[in-house]
Amino acid sequence: MTVQQTNKPEARGQEPVAALIYTSFPVKVVVIIPAAGLGTRMAAQSGARSGQPAKQFAEIAGKPILLHTLERFAAVPEVSDIYIAVRDSETGRMHEFLSSQKLRPKLHVVIGGDHRQHSVANALREIRATDDDVILVHDAVRPFVDAEIIRNVIEGAAAQGAAIAGLPAVDTIKQVERTANGAIITSTVPRERVVMAQTPQGFRYPVIKRAFDEAAQDGFVGTDEASLVERSGHQVAVVMGSPRNIKITTPSDLELAEFYFHHGDRRKAIG
Repeated sequence: MTVQQTNKPEARGQEPVAALIYTSFPVKVVVIIPAAGLGTRMAAQSGARSGQPAKQFAEIAGKPILLHTLERFAAVPEVSDIYIAVRDSETGRMHEFLSSQKLRPKLHVVIGGDHRQHSVANALREIRATDDDVILVHDAVRPFVDAEIIRNVIEGAAAQGAAIAGLPAVDTIKQVERTANGAIITSTVPRERVVMAQTPQGFRYPVIKRAFDEAAQDGFVGTDEASLVERSGHQVAVVMGSPRNIKITTPSDLELAEFYFHHGDRRKAIG
């Protein structure tokens, strides 16, 4: 692997650090799927009672959302391992579920945390990787990602150290201030400077490991993996996502997913 170093100001207000520019492809690709969420929005809008299956086990076309997602990554030859982070109470069920599937990558179950960041951190502690390897993080309930997006994120992360899938904003973006009388617009953000973040998000192993270590040390919780890497001082590239790469969080999202499956192009993540 060829690495060039340039001095770049540390985003956390400390000493300058070496910004690494990668110019080779990864030895292996490992996927982390955080699936320990409670699905509160799905339950609240559907009237589901506590104790019902987690949203990743809700079905599209008679198959759990999670299985659709796993199959997308299993069909990409570059992926060698998939780590699925679930609640402690779900580990037995997940092991049983995975044992009934015939998926090519090695599948691992780890205990997730109270937040997405904790789940990904727990998985990172279990992964044995080198500086050349790429770690992908993908939402368990984003089952329509395709092979092209996955490979583009892998290549972006391999070349630049960090890359995510994203879509250009199509609506006008307003920045607001919350007040007692409601939200008040403070500015209009130019659309050309905004992208809507999707997953997968991909990183060279040392890049994401450092970002998570720093966040844990400082007690910082970010909105996604890229936010931690940005905070660590590393630039994050954006590759084109897809309007179909939706995250299923509400019952209406389930209806849209069923429509995509039955009436869309039903693209498969083939190698």
